[in-house]
Amino acid sequence: MHIRSLLSLSLLVFLCPQKVQAHDLSGDDDHPHYDWSARPPQQNLISQANIRPGAKSPAAPTQNHFTIPAIARPFSKFSNHVRLRWDDNFLYVESNGLPEHNMMVGITAWQQQVPLPQNYFGANAWQIPLHPTPSSSPVSIRDHFLRGAIGLAVNGVPIFNPQNNRGEISQEIGELDQWGGHCGRGDDYHYHAAPLHLQAIVGKDQPIAFALDGYPIYGLTEPDGSQPAGLDAFDGHTSTKLGYHYHASNKYPYVNGGFHGQVTEREGQVDPQPRSNQLRGAGRPLRGATITGFKSAADGSTGSLQYSLDAGHGEINYAKTSDGAWKFQYQQPDGSKTEEAYREGQRANDDRRDGRNRLAQGVQNVQPAREAAPIPRQGPAGPRSNGSMTLRSSVIGSNGDLPKKYSGDGEGISPPLEWSGPPSGTKCVAIIMHHIDREGLTKCYWTLYNIPASTHSLPENVRGVGTAGSNTINPNIGYAPPHSKGPGRKVYTITLYALSAPLQITLPPNQVTRDVLLASMQGKVLASTELQLAYTRDGNSPADQRDPNRPPR
Repeated sequence: MHIRSLLSLSLLVFLCPQKVQAHDLSGDDDHPHYDWSARPPQQNLISQANIRPGAKSPAAPTQNHFTIPAIARPFSKFSNHVRLRWDDNFLYVESNGLPEHNMMVGITAWQQQVPLPQNYFGANAWQIPLHPTPSSSPVSIRDHFLRGAIGLAVNGVPIFNPQNNRGEISQEIGELDQWGGHCGRGDDYHYHAAPLHLQAIVGKDQPIAFALDGYPIYGLTEPDGSQPAGLDAFDGHTSTKLGYHYHASNKYPYVNGGFHGQVTEREGQVDPQPRSNQLRGAGRPLRGATITGFKSAADGSTGSLQYSLDAGHGEINYAKTSDGAWKFQYQQPDGSKTEEAYREGQRANDDRRDGRNRLAQGVQNVQPAREAAPIPRQGPAGPRSNGSMTLRSSVIGSNGDLPKKYSGDGEGISPPLEWSGPPSGTKCVAIIMHHIDREGLTKCYWTLYNIPASTHSLPENVRGVGTAGSNTINPNIGYAPPHSKGPGRKVYTITLYALSAPLQITLPPNQVTRDVLLASMQGKVLASTELQLAYTRDGNSPADQRDPNRPPR
């Protein structure tokens, strides 16, 4: 790229946030040789002779105004839709969050999101430290930073933790497309795996991304094609030429496994970082759907997504209108069509209890706001699978309701389950039951693991099959029945995991939490499937009357 394309970008001054060190992992017995003293090289990759006369950075007078940050070079390969500016401390990267490559194709675990342009501009731009500082207490991303991004690809697309916000590895459960990305709850496209395909554009001698601590992420090899040696706990190491840097991989963690440099963790994410737009609210999984095609305008102002479901074909077509609203047309697999409109700043309410969205009012001549689903969201009943494996329960009715017997208002015993279709190589299965409350917090009701592969069903009130772990509802081991405070219908998800090997967990049962179980399953999940069920309380149960202060469950 001609250097003028880079230097024609606007340059503004931003305040530098104070850096706070993360949790101490130095001296970890598993990684006694972790090198946290390394610092990056300070050479400049673009010479002063290439600077257009009059070009300036927004730096303080002490900075060399004619020095372009070295880390700008790989970003400059995408200058047609990525804008850069910098000050003494940070490189600021602006984009709409959409890549030039195609998106979404191949996803089999889909929550009905589509890629919409984001406002990663101005004060909401990404910021990468120009002078990353090793932390005296490096922190792992395993079960940390499950919200927001942990890095930024050089095409301006954020990179999230390889674990989704439920702790599952997105790459291993069908959530990602052919490029390692998908859309989040705000229709924001991002990667969960290293975008190795970018090497074809930037070259193997350049990083494909930067972690938000400022250190670069290279591909699978060193710039000379050799295999990286001496990688630390976070898949990083130091070389004379490159200083400290991370390497991507084709298995967990896929990207940087932690932060070698100083970061601030706040509310489960690196802080500060941009916020995404939430136009439509969150959808629920459309089980059994596979995304087969997608195309969009370069600026993301129009899009068309195609998917298959139960031998049928569905589509979502959308476009931004002249008055700034978004018009969506939904074609269901049964041939029926609906049309909705959404306006930025009037985001749809998110009813997380049953997964449906209350749609926002917007453009005239379209259907008004109503409680409905743009795509038929299957009720919480019957098998839910992202492959050949299915999970069902004989006691769950067609409306997905869990009988009172299996709730805290009844006997409180676990429901019967049966499953079929575990893939070849399955050595055992595990079960987790969880619920996401109105505040977005995940509550765990059941953990059961190392169920023999020869087992294909569980009786009600199961005992003596597999190994039971803890829950977040009560101090008991095993199943905790749904028993939330107050009336209302709430949805619970039972997930079945087919595993390639038994789990070697030495913790006592009361310490085997959902997070412990998910972490132990990393790299062993062959397939997963879900069963969603609902329980409704009328608020007049004896339990409510006895204990009006019972916490929500």
